[in-house]
Amino acid sequence: MTMTLSAIYRYPLKSCRAQALTNSLLTMRGLQFDREWMVATNEGKYITGRTEPRLLLIRAEPTGDGLWLKAPNCVDLFVPLGHFSETHIADVWENEFLARRGALDADAWLSAYLGQQVHLMWTGPESHRRVKHHPEIPVGFADTYPLLLIGEGSLRELNHRIGREMSMLRFRPNLVIANTEPFAEDRWQRIRIGDVEFQLGKPCERCILTTLDPDTAAKSPDSEPLRSLAKFRKIQGAVVFGQNLLALGEGELRQGMPLEVLSYF
Repeated sequence: MTMTLSAIYRYPLKSCRAQALTNSLLTMRGLQFDREWMVATNEGKYITGRTEPRLLLIRAEPTGDGLWLKAPNCVDLFVPLGHFSETHIADVWENEFLARRGALDADAWLSAYLGQQVHLMWTGPESHRRVKHHPEIPVGFADTYPLLLIGEGSLRELNHRIGREMSMLRFRPNLVIANTEPFAEDRWQRIRIGDVEFQLGKPCERCILTTLDPDTAAKSPDSEPLRSLAKFRKIQGAVVFGQNLLALGEGELRQGMPLEVLSYF
């Protein structure tokens, strides 16, 4: 069967709830609005669901001129882009670059929700962050790469080994591919979806975030799926699942588009 793009997800606020899309504009930086905002400390260091699981319950909904923030037991807040009035250093995995903050209403909203003093940061026009070893590829507040791809066959095999269903959203993909064999994406070097070509970067290293239920933020008592992955998906000591991806052009992605493998490793 033809492999197709079965799901598109973005995470406008780093570590927030996934936003499912039927189509999206795509640039070399990734899906439009994907991880353009993040929660940070006073010093600008990133905060994620690894240490603040409640971030997973925030619904972040971007518009052309700002961002809606919605969370359990909180009043919805709209944050205009114009409120990000200060240029400040952002730090993602010790990679420092310029971004924006200064939206005091958003800072107060998030600080009250998380119970600690935090700031909302926006990538803004000053950001010149690039993918490591790929200086031609820009990236927002994502950990390392602009895009993450996972084949449905890989999750099916993992669920079989665990003995119960795990949601794809535990792994926070951007692009999900239907009709794949388990871990077929490991062998792809270059692919095409629609009119856009992609280069596979490297396997995605997985962490404790996968053990959090994306609907409740509760941690798996048995540390699944990380425990099972560690038994058969280790490369040089790192647990991996899914493939980081680089877009080599711009275009529009739509659910149902066919995927063509152009070259293999």
